[in-house]
This record gives sequence, structure tokens and C-alpha cells, in this order.
Amino acid sequence: MTKRINIALQGGGAHGAFTWGVLDRLLEDDEIEISGISGTSAGALNGAALKSGLLEGGREGARENLDWLWGRIGSLGDLRLSGWMAGMGPSAGAISQALEYSLPFNMADAATRIFSPYLYGPLYRNPLEKVASRFHYDAVCADAGPALFVCATNVETGKVKIFSGNDITTKSILASACLPTLFQAVEIDGVPYWDGGYTGNPALFPLFDKDLPSDIVVVNINPLVRPGTPKEPREILNRINEVSFNSSLLRELRAINFAQRLLAEGNVSEGALKRVFVHMIADDALMTDLGVASKMLPTPGIIFELRDAGRTAADGFLKQHREKIGVSSSVDLTEMYE
Repeated sequence: MTKRINIALQGGGAHGAFTWGVLDRLLEDDEIEISGISGTSAGALNGAALKSGLLEGGREGARENLDWLWGRIGSLGDLRLSGWMAGMGPSAGAISQALEYSLPFNMADAATRIFSPYLYGPLYRNPLEKVASRFHYDAVCADAGPALFVCATNVETGKVKIFSGNDITTKSILASACLPTLFQAVEIDGVPYWDGGYTGNPALFPLFDKDLPSDIVVVNINPLVRPGTPKEPREILNRINEVSFNSSLLRELRAINFAQRLLAEGNVSEGALKRVFVHMIADDALMTDLGVASKMLPTPGIIFELRDAGRTAADGFLKQHREKIGVSSSVDLTEMYE
């Protein structure tokens, strides 16, 4: 029996290759139907590739589109450097650690704290534009196929902005992935936008639509828990990044838990609130072994290890929790945010 789900795709730079692996595995399963997609940053790129591929070539078309996407991202090299790490060994954790303590990376990192991306003037080009501009937006924005929502942050108000339908363009994808220390704000209709991770990583509320299924599968690529107190400067900055990019997700999960408790206790009438079942696919062991540096440098070694880890995590989720889809959550929401 077909099980309909929504998927919520976090942002996290090159770590979004983990989501590639998750989606690749889900697409192999004919019993899983993806009805809604909410994506932020790398999650928005994955979501656009998934939807356009599904409409143009079915499940195999979507898998091929995701392969193409990450092949393109892998060819970008470091967004600030020039791919100098190409000859390193296969361990993603080793590459990430080497990056964080390497002189070239730290020089580039320091430069982003001193020099504004606006110093480039008319020579400025967003390196992701040559990827995002290649999407077939007639399929990305189509009414057919899964509903797609892309999240960005309004720079002036600090509010979340959700793009959907014909509002999803190259610019809105770039806005969703706009880290302000690296890229100039993306202006859409005169409004500047930054990365959606600050306000919705990913945004869950668009998936509460009555026509969408009750199950939301969050593909989490930012560890919710990292044991110990960070003490080295790089460790501190990395944890700040993770905490800030998970805070909006945790707030939404708290709100979902509160609403579901009201329903369960009969404090609101049936139908006044939607029943929502939350699931999560993650590999915290791998992600805690990585740092913010490896998000910025999509080397083939990291990308393919993350893809394989995503496939493994999705396979484990299907084996353990398939029967809960449409019935109950497979995560303890209270334990997650308290």
C-alpha cells in the first residue's frame, strides 16, 4: 500500500549530499510517495532537482537529476578557494578536520570576517547561480507533482519568507542559500533575502496544508546534540552554526508537540488542528565528526561518503519505521526539544 509523506530538507552546504542519498533511497521504494517538499538552502536545491526530475522522468528521472545536481556542486570546489584539497584521503571526518586547521582555509575564513562580499562590486557573481539557473522551472513550479516550498529570510524584517509555485525562480533558490558572509543578499521585488536557515531550517508549517499527508519526514543534517563543551575557536564557531541553524526547527517541533497534545487530550475539537506525525532521518555520529569547514568545500570524497550515509540512514528508517507512517510519530518530540 502506498504511503504518502512530506519531506522537510535542511540546509547545510555540502552536507546536503546526505539528503541526496536519503532521497535516492526513498525513490527506489515504490510504496513511498512524496507529496510535499519544504527545503532550505541545500535542501531547496535538492527539492527543486527532485520535483523537476519526477515530473520529467519519474523516479529514475529524479535520481538522475539529483546525480546531476551533486556532480555540478562537486565541480565548484571551495566557494572561496580553488579546490586545493583534491588529493586528500577518503575519510570525510579526516578531510573536515584537516580543512579546519589548514592555513589556506583559515586565511579564507578570516577574509570573510574582514572583507564584505560587496567589495567585489560589478565583478561579483554568485557561484551557485550556474547550478540554480539550470533547473527546468516549468517543472519546478508546476501544479502537478509534489508541492514545493522554498524558505528564505527577509533581511530587513528578520521574518521567514516561503516561496512556492511560480515564485520559485533562480533568485529564490539563491536567496534560500545566501550565506551573508559569502554572498551578497539576493533582491527579489526590491526586498533583500539571506539564507533561510536563520528562520526555517526547514520550515515545517507549509506542510500543514489539509491536502497534504499527515507525515513529515525531516532529513536532518545539523546535529541536534553534540556532547561536551567546545573550547577551541573552531569548535565554538562550529557549534554556534549548528545551534543557530537548528533553533527554528526545534521551535516548530515544540509547537507541533503542543498542538498534538491538545488533540490527544480532547482540549480542541477533532478537525480544528491537523494531526501531524513527525519522523527523522539523520546520522548524528557522522555529522558530529564533521565541522562547518566541510560544508564549504564539496570535495568528491565528502560528497560520496555523505550520499552513501544518507542511503544507509533512509534504508534503516524504512526497515524500522515504515509501519508507523500514517499511524504515529517515530520520534519522541518532547525528548527532542527539552
